[in-house]
Amino acid sequence: MNKVELLAPAGSFEALQAAINAGADAIYLGGSSFGARQYASNFDNEELIRAVDLAHLYRIKIYVTVNTLIDNKELTPLVEYLQFLEMIGVDAIIVQDIGVIELAKKVAPNLHLHASTQMSIMNSSGVEFAEKLGIKRVVLARECSLVELEEIRSLTSLELEVFVHGALCVCYSGQCLMSSLIGGRSGNRGRCAQPCRLQYKLIDDQDQELLSSEDGQYLLSPKDLNTIEIIPELIRAGVTSFKIEGRMKRPEYVAIVVEAYRRAIDSFYENNFQVPEADKRNLTQIFNRDFTTAYLKERPGKTMISDKRPNNRGVQIGRVLRYERASNLVTIKLEEDIQVGDGIEFWVTVGGRVGMNIAYLEVNGEEVTEAFKGQEATFIIPAAVRDSDRVFRTFDSKLMKIAGRFYGESSMKKIPVTAFVEAKVGEPLKITFFDKEGNSGTAISDFLGQVAQKRPLTNETVEKQLIRLGNTAFTLEQWELQADDNVMFPISEINDTRRRASEELYVKRISSYPENKIGKSQEYKLPAPKQRLAIDSKVVVHVDSLDKAKFAILQAADVVILGGENFNHREIRIEDCESFVRIAKKAGVKAVLGTPRIVKEFNLAYAQDRLRKMSKLKPDALLIGNLSLIAEAEKYKIPLWLDFGFNTYNSLTIEYWENRGLETILLSPELTLVQIQELASRTKIKLECLVQGRTEMMVSEYCIAGSFMGRIHEKDCYGACSKPMFLLDRMDEKLPVVTDQFCRMHILNAKELSVLGYSQQIQELGINYLRIDARYMNFDEIKKHVKEYKLALVDKQPMPETNNKYTKGHYFRGVL
Repeated sequence: MNKVELLAPAGSFEALQAAINAGADAIYLGGSSFGARQYASNFDNEELIRAVDLAHLYRIKIYVTVNTLIDNKELTPLVEYLQFLEMIGVDAIIVQDIGVIELAKKVAPNLHLHASTQMSIMNSSGVEFAEKLGIKRVVLARECSLVELEEIRSLTSLELEVFVHGALCVCYSGQCLMSSLIGGRSGNRGRCAQPCRLQYKLIDDQDQELLSSEDGQYLLSPKDLNTIEIIPELIRAGVTSFKIEGRMKRPEYVAIVVEAYRRAIDSFYENNFQVPEADKRNLTQIFNRDFTTAYLKERPGKTMISDKRPNNRGVQIGRVLRYERASNLVTIKLEEDIQVGDGIEFWVTVGGRVGMNIAYLEVNGEEVTEAFKGQEATFIIPAAVRDSDRVFRTFDSKLMKIAGRFYGESSMKKIPVTAFVEAKVGEPLKITFFDKEGNSGTAISDFLGQVAQKRPLTNETVEKQLIRLGNTAFTLEQWELQADDNVMFPISEINDTRRRASEELYVKRISSYPENKIGKSQEYKLPAPKQRLAIDSKVVVHVDSLDKAKFAILQAADVVILGGENFNHREIRIEDCESFVRIAKKAGVKAVLGTPRIVKEFNLAYAQDRLRKMSKLKPDALLIGNLSLIAEAEKYKIPLWLDFGFNTYNSLTIEYWENRGLETILLSPELTLVQIQELASRTKIKLECLVQGRTEMMVSEYCIAGSFMGRIHEKDCYGACSKPMFLLDRMDEKLPVVTDQFCRMHILNAKELSVLGYSQQIQELGINYLRIDARYMNFDEIKKHVKEYKLALVDKQPMPETNNKYTKGHYFRGVL
């Protein structure tokens, strides 16, 4: 059994040092561009070189995140960046965008590619697709269970990576548009604003709150992942790499978390698995939103959500015994030790939270620097609290001091070396250092050994100078001296020769690392501009029931898509699909059957079988929502359309799908009209844009209704999603919440997208299909919108500009 890799985050050089010293096997980090977590400090090119050299010195791998969606104008600088990463010998890059994957294979062909979790790979067929794409490792979706991990492992030899600790996305990664639609900051472009950490109320269509006062309002805020106690199960499932989330975290966090997981992993391989209580306590103290194992063991429901608080909870250290308003002194009964410098927070019964740092501390009327569990501690507080209010420590000064020893130049762990010294009369001093791999560094003095007049060279003198390796990465483990009996060398010569020998070993050790070779690069070219003929754009209506499909056909829609993920919580029967195809063809309407964009391993066989059955109905096209279904769908020789979950953002991605034979691509909803014009000008493949409807902001395995109003964590939701419901945000916007046939939750935009007034402009760009997403619409709305778009596109009637009731999405404002 190969030992599992422990993969640590680093958002700064200090965090990198902490990860190395704490025992990471590999570290992932981001450059100044093209990586998710653009708000981390990240590394410029000089720092990346330094980081790679330092990690490789310690035989630790470096993976660089290049996992954002890339715009056409960014491709040229990306080429230079990829070639730079190949040149400095990074061990792999982490990628999301298929265009980036195709580009890397051409311009930096020896870079290993890891599929980011943002590629939304969650089943064995998806892993197989990635492998054929040239991927060496897949970071699986965090929604995978242990059972699914084992199944996927049994069906592939590709490396599999899973998150084991840190913050969770409530949405399937790569499938979230919530940050961009609400605030213009795209998670797919590395700038997620984390709207899931904000307050929401769950209300019905009469604006009545559906949850009790005991429920919190952070309804989309997951607890932090913590799998340290199920490490044996994860290892036995066949996982290659354990990934710790946290590139936005400080180096002390990295040190504490990595060291705890290092200790636990090592104990497993020593057949003595254990997690010391101190490690559990430290993991909780350094940062927690409370902990969960997410979907690894079960579908946890509300027990996965930190609904009362979206940020660090800290550790409860006691309760208020008494508060003296006149002096602002508070006394608490301690359940944990505390000390001056700690940051604490009172969970106040009335008024929220009171936070402070302890600058002064008393026990029994005497000033102290530390107070212990069981004692009554008194200190000054800036605001009123009440008896029995809970008190939490959110900053442990003692733990932070311990963690602080893991980073800084003087803190770096040492590599043991052996020294061999030759000192002879009439010859230069020669010092050679060897590491355990056989790498060596040798230096020879300019000074020739002389016969000693007073102080000949002794073992003690040599040893005293050899051990002075404090400013290097090395520590002397053993040494040997071969010297003439009465030879003399000045101390300065010994020190200078030692320094140069250790420097040469440093260079030799780094250069002996099995770095990636520089591949023979192909020339990078964007697809040449193509003459895109003026077209008559077709109106597409996407529906989720046979009745809606029939109605859309009656309204003279040009294309109707039936299926995918439905917003009515009901499966569409194959018999309904058959009726739809027959009715559409009779009416001269193009019939497209849809597939879901979330396909877990447990329902992969079902999805593939449904594809087979749908193909027998001979629809005009199949809408593919998940890359794991591409290869299966290609077998049936039916035209394939790509849905928006593929995040198609640049011409290289379009070119890949065009070369593969796809017929139509729905472009990313995060593109502007200017960007769309650029993409359309470089391809002949048919393109589609979403123009009307409630844009899906989020899809999640977690369901608010079933979790809070039912009991999903107890295996029964009691049909809690059966009535209309909304999330009310802090701006009083109402976000519809719906569930699909797989009991997954979809959150829709508060405002309906509409670019009716610009539909002719979109048509002129060469966009073949304008899609109305009618899954959340009633019949009257479908009728209204189909008529309007037909008038605009066919009869060329001018249409009013979108009013405040609607949103124009990103067509004009774009995303950060």
